[in-house]
This record gives sequence, C-alpha cells and structure tokens, in this order.
Amino acid sequence: MSEDKILKIGILKNGTIGSSLLLAFLMDERAEATRIYVYEITSGAKMHPPEMCTETMKDLLKWEPELILMSSPNAALKGPKEARDMAKEARIPTIIISDAPAKKAVEEIQEKGMGYILVNCDSMIGARRPFLDPIEMSCFNADLLKVLAITGALQIIAEELNKVILDMLEGRTPILPQIIVDATTATKAANFSNPYAEAKAIAAFELAASVSTITGKACFVLKDRSEYIPLLATAHEMMRTAALMCDEAREIEKYNDSVLRRPHHAKQHFLIKRGLHEKEQ
Repeated sequence: MSEDKILKIGILKNGTIGSSLLLAFLMDERAEATRIYVYEITSGAKMHPPEMCTETMKDLLKWEPELILMSSPNAALKGPKEARDMAKEARIPTIIISDAPAKKAVEEIQEKGMGYILVNCDSMIGARRPFLDPIEMSCFNADLLKVLAITGALQIIAEELNKVILDMLEGRTPILPQIIVDATTATKAANFSNPYAEAKAIAAFELAASVSTITGKACFVLKDRSEYIPLLATAHEMMRTAALMCDEAREIEKYNDSVLRRPHHAKQHFLIKRGLHEKEQ
C-alpha cells in the first residue's frame, strides 16, 4: 500500500466519558500526522432521545469515513445501539469506546463484528443539580483524565487504535480490539519501571473504578438531598485522591528518569524512549 494512502476516521461522541475527551488527539498528539484525517461529530452531553445518536450518525456517514470510533457512556442504551445498527448496515469497521456498564452490550457488539474498548475506571460523574455545576464538572473530568492517562488506560486506547489504523493504511484487514480495561491491563500498558509507581497506579485505578458505585446510588437510588449530596461529594473526593496518587506515581518515574514516552511518527507508527534526553526510536 502506498504511503500516499490517507485514512478517513470518523468519531461519533454521544454523551461524554473521560476516555472520549481527547480521543482524536490520542491518534495525532502534535497535529502532524500525514496519513489520517479525522472528522468528529457530537451530540454534546445528551444521548436522549435516541435520535440524538442516530441523527449524528447520519451526519457522520455523509463524510464517508473508512473507520468509525463511537464513544458514549453505557453503550448498551438504545441510542448507541441504534447508531451501531447504522454503522453495521454501512459496512464500516467500527470500534466502541465506553465504560463498565457497556459490558451488557458486549455480545451484541461482537455479533455485529465490531471492536470495543471498555474502561472500568471511567466512572460516572455526580450528576445532580444541587452538586454539579460547570466548575465541579470540569474538576472531576480533569481528575478522571489524569487517572486514565497515568494508569495506562489511554495508552491501551492509543495503541489499539494505532494497530487498526496501520493495518488499514497498509491494506490489511484490521483486527478490531475486544478489550475490557482493568487495573492489570492498564498498568501493564503503562509499563512502569518502579514497582511503587505501579502500585500507586493500580490503587488509583481501583479507587476511580469504585466511584460509579457511589455516584450510581447518589444519582439513581437516594431521593433525600441530605443523603445523596454527601455521597456525591465523597465520590468526587475519591476521584481527586485517585488523581493525586497518579501524580505521585508519575513523579516517581520522573525522579528515576524513566518516564515512558511513545510519540507518533508523522507516518503514524509509534516511537519510544525512556530517559528525558534520549532520542526517540
């Protein structure tokens, strides 16, 4: 396959999860990739009614993407499922990026021949009006993004997407990922050089993954404000603590001059380096 080949990648975002915040940039972090074009369509925070998902998919399909990435909370819901039906009908390779509740859709996704990357620590925010304002929302997502990045969850997404992209650029039938990201798979991808840094990252991942248990109860079970507001604050403090542990893990790696860096080459393959002054290879 000629290196002149350019792959058109369409990203559909319905609702928001932490793994979707920088999804396009995991494939092209410096805006210098020469072999991919990315087109992104979003319904913003809303997934309901289901038409929010299907109408945005209609718009994406007009661009005629060769690869589709679909991100949403709980991909088992009706809207994302109907959007997947449209991608299946269009016969376009599709990868689902979602969170732990999407496990209910795994069998259906597999039956459609689609890939998926489901991230256990990508927990639900404390979405109740008396607690969640734009600033609290931003702080939570900043903390969540740090957890996803440093524990290795985003590294898995970047690596798996890049495998598919390179397969398609080189004319091979892509093997779509079918991965549930837990603390073990994430930290293995992060490839920490120091065992204490790894332990902190595992602890952070597990703490962040448990946040959904708290926010789920506070958002959908409890009705009394005096009961659910403390739990919402608790869940956000847990995510903040997880982010702080991730900071500590990365600082250990920095002190050892052993931070793993895997930048993209302009032709899309990954390079690698450890030491700050090493040349990437």
